[in-house]
Amino acid sequence: MAVDEVLVFGGSGSPRLTASICEHLGIEPGHGEVLRFSEGNLFPRILQNVRGREVYLVQSTVFPANDHFMELLFWLDAFTRASADSVTAIVPYFSYAKGDKKDEPRVSIRARVCADAIEAAGADRLVTLDLHAPQIQGFFRIPVDDLYAMPTLAAEVRSLGLVDPVVVAPDAGFAKKARKYARHLGYPLAIGDKERAEHDERAEVVDLIGDVADRSAVIVDDFSISAGTLVEIAEELDRRGARDIVAVLSHGVFAGASMERIDASPIRTVLVTDSVENQPVILSDRIRIVSVAPLFAEAIRRIHEHESLSVLFAP
Repeated sequence: MAVDEVLVFGGSGSPRLTASICEHLGIEPGHGEVLRFSEGNLFPRILQNVRGREVYLVQSTVFPANDHFMELLFWLDAFTRASADSVTAIVPYFSYAKGDKKDEPRVSIRARVCADAIEAAGADRLVTLDLHAPQIQGFFRIPVDDLYAMPTLAAEVRSLGLVDPVVVAPDAGFAKKARKYARHLGYPLAIGDKERAEHDERAEVVDLIGDVADRSAVIVDDFSISAGTLVEIAEELDRRGARDIVAVLSHGVFAGASMERIDASPIRTVLVTDSVENQPVILSDRIRIVSVAPLFAEAIRRIHEHESLSVLFAP
């Protein structure tokens, strides 16, 4: 589908996703570049006229999170100063979404700081995917569209031919979203009970609510970094007699020894979107990438043509 007059640029955090989105829209990616100076400074530069145009910038803010977030801000400022008619930030993975509250003394509400910075830099709208904390939408005074990866990932789950499947939430905090998966797929739900004592990305599964014996377990979560929680819940499912175990993630924020943990675990396959594409690890053969480019392309088309996005949020 060709969309007239729309310009889609990609930051260095999302070049492949940008190219795929543009392919679905039937357009060429916008022309720009990012120079990196020896002291660490970033210099994004637009290489075409954007005056009076609707601009969409695709940039995940991770690996390295701070560099890619600052690059996002510089791009937004550059488009605003180049007299773009509007600038929409497409942020497939919003890194600081976990920093949504002041849950201990003398700490920053990092997601709020990021929201203020994005607005100040000139964004007119934000489009993202499966925010870790949906209430972050309230930190912005500009429109925010928090798209759902669930329909795309659920379609891939159905293609696996699982026998007697059950959806598994790794903890009570993700139970509400996991229930949406279960309802969408028509599967029953089980819930893990997890404890996290520190900020070291490690948690312990202490119980499992629900029957998984001789069933195909589908672990669902929004993201994984170390794969620690995924592997621990998978091992508990294996101990309780699950016949097959797959995992489904909105964001593959993999780092460290995550691939080694997955390869040594009972998990057969991990389905993950392409919202993050520059992980510092080589992805395991067990990782299967499911593209959300069609979802973002449709969102851009609907925003550009002033159509409702509500159909994209249908269960």
